[in-house]
Amino acid sequence: MRNVLITGGSGGIGRACVRRFAEAGDRVWFTYRFGKDRAETLVAETGAECAAFELDQGDWESHERLLEALPGPVDVLVNNAAVGSATVVDHVEGPEHERSAAFLRINSVGPLWLIQRLLPGMLERGYGKVVNIASVGGGVSVFPGFHVADGMSKAALAYLTRHLAAELVHSPVGMFAVSPGAVETPMLEASTLAALTPEQRAALEARLPGGRLLRPEEIASVVWWLTGEHASALHGAVIDASMGLGVHPGLLTQGVG
Repeated sequence: MRNVLITGGSGGIGRACVRRFAEAGDRVWFTYRFGKDRAETLVAETGAECAAFELDQGDWESHERLLEALPGPVDVLVNNAAVGSATVVDHVEGPEHERSAAFLRINSVGPLWLIQRLLPGMLERGYGKVVNIASVGGGVSVFPGFHVADGMSKAALAYLTRHLAAELVHSPVGMFAVSPGAVETPMLEASTLAALTPEQRAALEARLPGGRLLRPEEIASVVWWLTGEHASALHGAVIDASMGLGVHPGLLTQGVG
């Protein structure tokens, strides 16, 4: 049984990842920033091998408290917690320059800190998997209309994945990134969907690859698959998990300039 740590596990893709790894028989620990009630409900639904921990990602002292609270070593790390163009205001209510900095601190530096602290143990034990959840925006392609620092932070996460993969190319630790596209999550709801009328939403979904939004469970299956030994050949890969949106971003940004 592996010990799996998933950040941002109380909703969206993270919640789907918690369930997918638990279903596979792993011991799952996940973090939450808000939504303690949702986190406790997920723990109750998932079972005895699941636990939730509060984390203010990008805050050093909060990281230290998390690492002290974890009941054991981490074999698989899924860096999923992030803020988006609309949800960043839930973390930083200050001026624009503070919000811009928050994107990099939460989406890029926070994952780096966790990897730096957990990687030595993985190397010592001879096993480890790290999956960074980036985004098709920034990690793969450019989407005008979203916050520029949001895209920058996801591009940094994709670079982090490649850089560490190069350093770990002869090690027993696998390093991957997944760049989801338009997934039906609270983050996409806040940044895009909430402002649309039912007719506008239907038109948007019709333009997307496959004529639909992706489901969190689809991304969770990709993440889980990457942590298996069969995915070793993809060490260092940044996976475009957008169903084609990454190669055709205009489907989402039509009319945005």
